[in-house]
Amino acid sequence: MDDILGLLRIRVRRGINLAVRDTCSSDPYVVITYCGQKVRTRVVKDNCNPLWDEELTISIKNPNEPIVLVVYDKDTFTRDDSMGSAEIDIKPYMECLRMGLQGLPDGTKVDRVQPSRNNYLADESCIIWNKGKMTQDMVLRLRNVECGEVEVQIEWIDLPGSKGIQG
Repeated sequence: MDDILGLLRIRVRRGINLAVRDTCSSDPYVVITYCGQKVRTRVVKDNCNPLWDEELTISIKNPNEPIVLVVYDKDTFTRDDSMGSAEIDIKPYMECLRMGLQGLPDGTKVDRVQPSRNNYLADESCIIWNKGKMTQDMVLRLRNVECGEVEVQIEWIDLPGSKGIQG
């Protein structure tokens, strides 16, 4: 508990134009790994544009460690096929949290993160203050695959007794 800064809620919303790995579709699910933790969504059958809308939570120790997201195609008799991967970069989000902003009007854009060679963003990502919380919506472009994106949202959860974001 001493080395945990807090929790990160990752809402895995949906997949967009994911690769076909079966005859004419795929059975995708998402696995997120970070510092020995592994969480996953349910499988959505026969869908290259799946709607997961699931919340996965991991404990954050070091914001510089990569949070890896991998999409797989569930197979019955063989090993599940990889459908691409991406990394969730929380550093810009953590910087906004550390500003200690409170009481902003709902919908205030605190920061914008542009897609670059150094991140997996498919589009501009906004860090927004809403209902007393800061969230960041991202569309991540999958790498090592012919096509596909995953839409996620991250949100910080303070954990009583943890170090906190100030570290």
